[in-house]
Parts: sequence; structure tokens; C-alpha cells
Amino acid sequence: MAAVSGKTSMSIIILLLIATAVGALVGLFLGGIITGTRTLAISAGLIATIVASIARYKAVFLGAGVGPDDSKVPGVVVVNAAIASIAGSLAAHDIANHIATPPSAILLGTFAGLLSAVLLALLMVTYHATSTAAR
Repeated sequence: MAAVSGKTSMSIIILLLIATAVGALVGLFLGGIITGTRTLAISAGLIATIVASIARYKAVFLGAGVGPDDSKVPGVVVVNAAIASIAGSLAAHDIANHIATPPSAILLGTFAGLLSAVLLALLMVTYHATSTAAR
């Protein structure tokens, strides 16, 4: 049981770190292009979760051969992941506005990537826990 939780923890940490970094980079690059802070936050959150999910899958499942195979995830989970990403991005927008008004694009992208990844990680853990219990 400890090996399974270690793999899950490693997978989540990889997801969070990559999504946070990608969110910051998206904020940096799109900050001058996208003028609306909500649009920037949602863009950064979606791009960060997509890139982090792909990187996590390649590093953890394909690279190390550990963890659940996420290549055949039902469509409803993908839709829920997109909704989680939007919710995390909007929460990040509100938090960033409490820190600085207007928030910097890098700060906004960082929070959007991080909070979107947290919600995605919760979704992944819940999906894998219920799909494993159903077997």
C-alpha cells in the first residue's frame, strides 16, 4: 500500500510543479497579448493543466512504468477536468486581485496553474479511487 501512495504522491507533485511553472510562463508570454485578467487566468490554467497532464503521463506512466494508465479516460472526466481548470483559474484570479490590483500576469498565471492543477489532482485521485473500488 505504501508503494501505491508513494507513486500517487509523486504523480501529484509532478503535476503541481509543472502546472505552476507552465502557468507562470503562459502568464509571462500572454500577459501583453491578452488584456482581460480573467481571460488570461483561464488561458493560463487550461494550458498549464493540459501540459502538466501530458508531462505527468509521459514521466510517470510511460517513463517510469508506474501509476495508473490515464490514456483511456472517459469523456466525462475530461469535461470535469476542464471545469475544474476554469474554477481553479477563476479562484486564482480572485486571490491575485487581493494580493495586488491589478495583479501581474506572472502572478496570475502562477496561481491559475497551481489552483487548476490542485483541482485536477483531486479529480484524478477521486476517479482512480472509485474506478479501482468498482473493479
